Amino acid sequence: MRNVTDSFASLGHWPSAGSFGFNTDILATNPINLSVVLGVLIFFGKGVLSDLLDNRKQRILRTIRNSEKLREGAIEQLDKARARLRKVETEADEFRVNGYSEIERKKGELINSISTNLERLEKDKNETIQFEQQRAINQVRQRVFQQALQGALGTLNSCLDSELHLRTIRANIGMFEAMKERTD
Repeated sequence: MRNVTDSFASLGHWPSAGSFGFNTDILATNPINLSVVLGVLIFFGKGVLSDLLDNRKQRILRTIRNSEKLREGAIEQLDKARARLRKVETEADEFRVNGYSEIERKKGELINSISTNLERLEKDKNETIQFEQQRAINQVRQRVFQQALQGALGTLNSCLDSELHLRTIRANIGMFEAMKERTD
């Protein structure tokens, strides 16, 4: 290892002017090397770096333009959605109002229908009651008439003997004949 260091040390020695050699003093050569490297990088890398920065700038601008277009599209869609929402809300309000008025109209129709049905049922009830009363009266009359007829027949049968019976029949026949002559 010592031989390697010695060979560098012998190379690090600066010969007289006109000869070429290596300077191994890092502190002395470092600013020179850095300025040479930076100069080469600036001279040759300027175009590459400029192209890279231009490309990056173009991508950023394209992204911003695309973002703006997307933003404008989103704003337009939002406006359309808001307009549709207002329209739907208006229609919903109309349906609600129409629904309420339709409900009120149906309610009125139902009340009128029920009222008409109640009046008809009341009339039918009264007619049924009158009919049943009349029927009951007629049944009572028939029973009274039957009982009176049975009582009269019973009285006649008990009071009439055969001779009185024959005289009554003859009198009735005479009355019928007289009525017949008048009608002819």
